[in-house]
Amino acid sequence: MSGTKRMTVSQAIVEFLAHQWTVDGDHRERTIAGTFGIFGHGNVAGIGQALKQYSVQDPALMPYHQARNEQAMVHEAVGYSRLRRRRGTFACAASVGPGATNMLTGAALATTNRLPVLLLPSDTFATRVADPVLQQLELPHDASMSVNDAFKPLSRFFDRIVRPEQLFSAALGAMRVLTDPVETGAVTIALPEDVQAEALDVPLEFLADREWHVRRPVPERGALARAVEAIAAAERPIIVAGGGVIYSDAAAELRAFAEATGIPVGTTQAGGGAIAWDHPLSLGSIGSTGTSAANRLAAQADLVIGIGTRYSDFTTASRTAFARDGVRFVNVNVASFDAYKHGSTLPVIADAREALVALRDALAGFATPSGYRDEIAREKRVWDALVDESFVDRRLDRPSQTEIIGAVNAASDPRDVVVCAAGSLPGDLHKLWRVRDDLGYHVEYAFSCMGYEIAGGMGAKRGAGDRDVIVMVGDGSYLMMHTELVSAVAEGVKIIVVLIQNHGYASIGHLSDTVGSQRYGTRYRFRDDAANAFDDGPALPVDLAANAASLGVDVIRVEPGANAIADLTAAVAQAKAASGPTLIHINSDPLLFSPDGEGWWDVPVAEASELDSTRAARDAYDEQKARQRPYVG
Repeated sequence: MSGTKRMTVSQAIVEFLAHQWTVDGDHRERTIAGTFGIFGHGNVAGIGQALKQYSVQDPALMPYHQARNEQAMVHEAVGYSRLRRRRGTFACAASVGPGATNMLTGAALATTNRLPVLLLPSDTFATRVADPVLQQLELPHDASMSVNDAFKPLSRFFDRIVRPEQLFSAALGAMRVLTDPVETGAVTIALPEDVQAEALDVPLEFLADREWHVRRPVPERGALARAVEAIAAAERPIIVAGGGVIYSDAAAELRAFAEATGIPVGTTQAGGGAIAWDHPLSLGSIGSTGTSAANRLAAQADLVIGIGTRYSDFTTASRTAFARDGVRFVNVNVASFDAYKHGSTLPVIADAREALVALRDALAGFATPSGYRDEIAREKRVWDALVDESFVDRRLDRPSQTEIIGAVNAASDPRDVVVCAAGSLPGDLHKLWRVRDDLGYHVEYAFSCMGYEIAGGMGAKRGAGDRDVIVMVGDGSYLMMHTELVSAVAEGVKIIVVLIQNHGYASIGHLSDTVGSQRYGTRYRFRDDAANAFDDGPALPVDLAANAASLGVDVIRVEPGANAIADLTAAVAQAKAASGPTLIHINSDPLLFSPDGEGWWDVPVAEASELDSTRAARDAYDEQKARQRPYVG
């Protein structure tokens, strides 16, 4: 395509992004579904002007969405990407200085979770004609550095366009990484505010439709043969299914492989939904927040088949989950970085779906011993019965979080999506939420970012508009970033927020107890100046239900009392029938805990202390630490 078009750098970026397409087999969708933008002096005349111009000329070209916080708009893009299996995301445009740096947490979250998002932070003048400008960081030893350099360690790709001609290589490099299953994460293109408004002649070829085909590499023959040999020789193999199963759309192949071989499946947080909770070979979650079924079988496994997992410390229970001497790891992953973890000598560097097909074909006729399959069924029955019992409504004034999860789960539909990120809820959801669909579970637990929930839930809803999205959030995380409820109201984004009032940080309160710190600093109470603490006294007179109502959201209060769980069930049904966002407020007792799944998490305890509680906690810690496996050997 020949010819050029005179336009600004910002106009060229917007039009270019509108014509990028991700192709995954026979599936094709826009790579950049739209743009979030908060405008300031750094981008109002650049990206802001471009979006306005196209909204007049061609409103459908680049959908624009408001946000109330720059970090939140990155979270929303990530939630969308998860529900699109990483095939699509959003661009996020921010102004100079604080607007740009507000996105740093979102960048770290996206890269840690291996989920794509395009960040367009504005930068200070490339010409330095007005120097220093408002909100500019000045470093006497390096005049070229701006706050946007902080994105470099958090991004999978970074560039700064200081001349208009650099746009072309920067934009194409960004798209390559956004659509690469190995390299994807936060992609950052810093845009100096003067360059954004500069004009250049843009080749029409740059503005034409361009397809980016997702790579689905098949296993190498040698690696596949070695993995098959190891699996065929195993008597107690177990599968650890991670997020790669979801992103590869490999749930059906995972189920077929498990059924053909009789190998049970435990799931990571990112792998939640990879196999339905009630499948006979589904052990549920594994690791620190795992079920007793998964963790007991993992402890005796002679072979671990990791599929699309990065083996976080929660998955491995801080290297205590796989305790059998001589246990080996077959690691199937599209990224060699993850395939070689645990010192594995059996990496299979391939797409999860392609690898599962190849493994099933190569292992035709293999099946685990009948005694092992009986043990799988027995452990699953034990755990399922324990969860059934924990879900029973005890008609408490303030029900346990477990009862609340059970009631919401029972009132949900099979294709509903539960969203969470931080606090005690992720651990309980991992063990207890009975996932019935491969996209039905999105708990952001790679970065476990407080405040992600509502924005991430909105992104999930944008990514799966035909599903109800249920955001479960505690009061601590809600207070971090609840203002995106205004955005949900403005656009009619229907999410159901279940806000659990704990009057403090329930998760860290419990963790504080286990390390001997007596819940210090985790309760929401009036400050006791003499004791330098917030430990005692009445709860703060906050009314988060009123807060949500003041933002325009429909609010349903579940009052404390014996009918709380029944009222919660009715509230979920009412929220599902609504057309817009609804928040359900319920009080819980944070001292009532979920069933123990026999996992451990390594959080160091003070080696010397004047507190009896800390000394006792250190003794318990040393006992657990003795079970920890070295990386090799």
